Amino acid sequence: MSVRYLQANQAQRREPTLYEDLLGDAIERAFAKGVHDLPGLVQQLNREGLSTPDGQAWTEENYSDAIAALAQ
Repeated sequence: MSVRYLQANQAQRREPTLYEDLLGDAIERAFAKGVHDLPGLVQQLNREGLSTPDGQAWTEENYSDAIAALAQ
């Protein structure tokens, strides 16, 4: 029987950038701390000091926009 499992990046067309890796790591740390809502996630990202790609503080709106763009 073959072992089947999901490759984390199998649906991507390219390798993630360093920034994308850092953002993913920060999101995982927030979830590990029990943060499971958008306002809390945005607050945690700002607390960690990881800014948006253009150097701004995270808001619920720009986070949603950034994640939607990454999903393309």
